[in-house]
Amino acid sequence: MKKIFVFAALVLFTTSTFAQNTYDFLRLDTSPRAAALAGSFVANGDDPNVMFYNPAGINLLSGTPVSFSYLKHLMDINSASVAVSKNYEGIGRFSAGVQYINYGTFTKATADGSNIGTFGAGETAFLVGYGNQLDQNFYYGANVKFIYSSIADQSSTALALDLGLHYAIPDQRWNFGFSVLNLGTQLSSYFSTKETLPLDVRLGFSKELEKLPFRFFWSFNRLNESKSNFFSRFGQITVGGEFRLGKSLRLRFGYDNEKRKDLKIGSIAGLAGFSLGLGFIVKDYNVDYSFSSLGSIGALHRFGISTSL
Repeated sequence: MKKIFVFAALVLFTTSTFAQNTYDFLRLDTSPRAAALAGSFVANGDDPNVMFYNPAGINLLSGTPVSFSYLKHLMDINSASVAVSKNYEGIGRFSAGVQYINYGTFTKATADGSNIGTFGAGETAFLVGYGNQLDQNFYYGANVKFIYSSIADQSSTALALDLGLHYAIPDQRWNFGFSVLNLGTQLSSYFSTKETLPLDVRLGFSKELEKLPFRFFWSFNRLNESKSNFFSRFGQITVGGEFRLGKSLRLRFGYDNEKRKDLKIGSIAGLAGFSLGLGFIVKDYNVDYSFSSLGSIGALHRFGISTSL
């Protein structure tokens, strides 16, 4: 176990990102539940969408859960994702997922402004993951990710890995997660210059209270990014909370401090960085909705449905 923590520390201190110009759709929250919690999902273990945040979290799943999510972005941008996970006795637990975004239709014009038609743009990521147990209550996981992006008649591809660790303390209802997301490179670029992937190193925890139907989530994100000093690396924080109201209703909220800072216009931020969500169970289906504020720019609405096969 000690060797694993040493490896995690080495990744944290040696990886660093600078300009990230492509595949930023991978940073979008994939499910309404995760989005309502502001993306603080790295220490989750009861939702198949955890594969997008920490592939080690799939080890705590039961049965064969499957989830579909849809995001209504700004203007005519739309996004969707699918996640499924299944355990194979004696081998380990596998997962598969797809992330997709369509940026809509754009006017195609010549250099002098003459309209010559339209073009589209979109991006897709296909994921296959595997997880297993390292020690008692200690798990690991990894995703292989193929990424395809197209703009008009130009396209690019990339191959990436997601790596993750998850440690649970069931008696005290603590969960800890660590992940390295989008570690990879472009296979082919749009033109002659290759671009970097949105590498993201995350560390977080979740805690379910004993005498209150409430679960708290906390995540440090983008720990790999260069900062003026070590402690500044922990400045990108997301937090969230989930209330259980009876057997079938969930209320959620979240806060992203970096998003609030980035979306501030002058001295006005409005509700930027805040998110809210609702989940309820209908027979064997979990139905979820989330609202994520972008301040004066607008808001994102996500819808999702999940069940177990």
